[in-house]
Amino acid sequence: MASTKTATTTTKKSTHASKTLGATAMLRADHKHVKELFEEYEKARVATKKKDLVTQICIELTVHAQLEEEIFYPAVKKALKDHELVPEATVEHDTLKNLIAQVKDVEPNGEMFDAKIKVLSEYVKHHVKEEQNEMFPKVEGSKLDMIELGAQMAARKDELRIKFA
Repeated sequence: MASTKTATTTTKKSTHASKTLGATAMLRADHKHVKELFEEYEKARVATKKKDLVTQICIELTVHAQLEEEIFYPAVKKALKDHELVPEATVEHDTLKNLIAQVKDVEPNGEMFDAKIKVLSEYVKHHVKEEQNEMFPKVEGSKLDMIELGAQMAARKDELRIKFA
């Protein structure tokens, strides 16, 4: 049984490696996944389900932000010689981290908790819109190697998932 599991894990890893997404494609996929989690939260009525979703949202946003700050933003800043988009996105991350800290590991206890999740969701939507409409088109038009950057980000994402799991 153990050898079957190992074989499956190995197959998944090699499939993942051969299907490396470009950096912006990976980030777009993350954005879509978090949007779906927020939509699921909106529909949830049971506190335990809400708490599980918030935990998942916080992990996804934390991993995503760290990937951008460690790998993506420095590459973008250098490639575009940017002094506006990256600093603004970094400041937005600080606000997101503050909101995450307010809801992470907290019991969903009513309207104030739901309000914080709503504000977090709206703030993420704003941040995503700016990245996808302003930053990504410029990056995709640059000489930056999106596949190589995506591979670096995928490797780091795997490490962070283990850390935050």
